[in-house]
Amino acid sequence: MQVGFIGLGNVGAKLAGSLIRNGYEVIVRDTNRDAAEPLLQAGAAWGESGRALAEACEVVVTCLPSPVVSARVLEEPGGVLEGIADGTIWLEMSTTEADDVRRLGALVKARGGIAMDTPVSGGCHRASTGNIAIFAGGDRAAFEKVLPLLSAMGRQIVHTGGLGTASVLKVITNYLAGVQLVSTGEAFMVARKAGIDLAVAYDAIRVSSGNSFVHETEGQVILNGSYNINFTMDHEVKDLTLFDDLGKELGVPLELSPVCVEIMRDGLKRFGPRVWSSQVVKRLEDDCGTDLRAPGFPECLVDHEPEGEGAEVVVEHRAGYD
Repeated sequence: MQVGFIGLGNVGAKLAGSLIRNGYEVIVRDTNRDAAEPLLQAGAAWGESGRALAEACEVVVTCLPSPVVSARVLEEPGGVLEGIADGTIWLEMSTTEADDVRRLGALVKARGGIAMDTPVSGGCHRASTGNIAIFAGGDRAAFEKVLPLLSAMGRQIVHTGGLGTASVLKVITNYLAGVQLVSTGEAFMVARKAGIDLAVAYDAIRVSSGNSFVHETEGQVILNGSYNINFTMDHEVKDLTLFDDLGKELGVPLELSPVCVEIMRDGLKRFGPRVWSSQVVKRLEDDCGTDLRAPGFPECLVDHEPEGEGAEVVVEHRAGYD
């Protein structure tokens, strides 16, 4: 199976690398040719345009920074849509809006192709080892066809239902992670001010009911002081805003979400768009005149779990879908 991969940022390059490592023939493309060099050296080919890439591939993957960029890559002259043919599968792995992925999916379908939204969750360190989780929205038959490919990039694959459902769940999980990031910083600061060793606090939280994925991952790079979670503040603001907008659109009287969005926007204003998103906790450090450091924590995260064979997660409590 020939796979085209467009978007070689912090996550995309790692996902494309997993495909190459697992024996797929991959054609890559990015606005920054230098980002592709390690993949080209590993055996990938270069796509001269979105159209040329799509014409050469059975599956086209996009992993891009925003819904606007995804739409442009598909719809621009010489873009992906012009190369879609009967049976071509488009996998949208970006964090995007469900309505927009459905709109673009209809354009793909009109050309005889098949669209699925397949965003990932679990952090860049797990993307690099092929152990990240993947949500997949779209037709069941298409899902089964691309499951081997998804399993080469991720460990746990969840078929979420129809096109767009994966994108909704992705912004939900990113919202939860954002809230947990803010609350983790506040918990550390209260512990610090109370005179508790932050290394002790970290382990106490880790073994308690207060534990979370964010605590175990971002908590470590906060305590190190690098904040290096490989995810930038502008993307954090974008993702939390997607959730907030969706909740408002659905008439949900959100209370925590608007506060979290404003905290992240203030972090962006103070520290800039390209700092690591975990640095939002530095707002509290600056305001309290106290850092949140403890010895022995890593500068960046490494997934020490061996790469495992990916598989579909069977959802036991589901009466039906699609």
